[in-house]
Amino acid sequence: MDRGKFITIEGIEGVGKSTNMATLVEALESAGHKVLTTREPGGTPLAEDIRDILKNRGDEPVPEIAEVLLMFAARSFNVNNVIVPALDAGTWVVSDRFTDSTRAYQGGGRGIPMDTIDLVADWVHGDTWPDVTILLDAPVEVGMDRAGRRSEPDRFEQERHDFFQRVRECYLQLAINEPERFVVIDTTRSLEEVEHDIRTLVAQITSE
Repeated sequence: MDRGKFITIEGIEGVGKSTNMATLVEALESAGHKVLTTREPGGTPLAEDIRDILKNRGDEPVPEIAEVLLMFAARSFNVNNVIVPALDAGTWVVSDRFTDSTRAYQGGGRGIPMDTIDLVADWVHGDTWPDVTILLDAPVEVGMDRAGRRSEPDRFEQERHDFFQRVRECYLQLAINEPERFVVIDTTRSLEEVEHDIRTLVAQITSE
């Protein structure tokens, strides 16, 4: 049995990850693939508990290094209990965020050294990296305006503009550094145009 492919969707708040993830999954299933979806932080019951700690705005501050370690603790549950077993069984896995989010948010946004993040990543998931990463991109002003219409902001969404600017710049630099893995899609265009790009990408990767 062929191993499944691992696809991730990344981007700052408000770029349309949920909507476009649904399009991606539908296209993959139409191409005949069994697809499992997951999200990070989260994906398993224990990882979802950690997500609540990370996302909710409690009274106790979360130190930056604790944020990194909690992200990877949740990721360890998801990788070992969900992602790798599914891939080994031939299922394609689509994840809303993965380690590139930690690189962008905790590395670019918080200033945690990238070497530290990559060291922990190697320890937690080794060579389990996405085959394809879709970076949905939009200016910070556009993303935050969209995100602000959805619901009360969580602990990350309440960050300032300059934080998200650093996150976006880090994402774009990651895409420059790894062009063989990243596909950058401009989400300031119409939904129809974005969906067309996703379906075109699916046609390419399913024909390989």
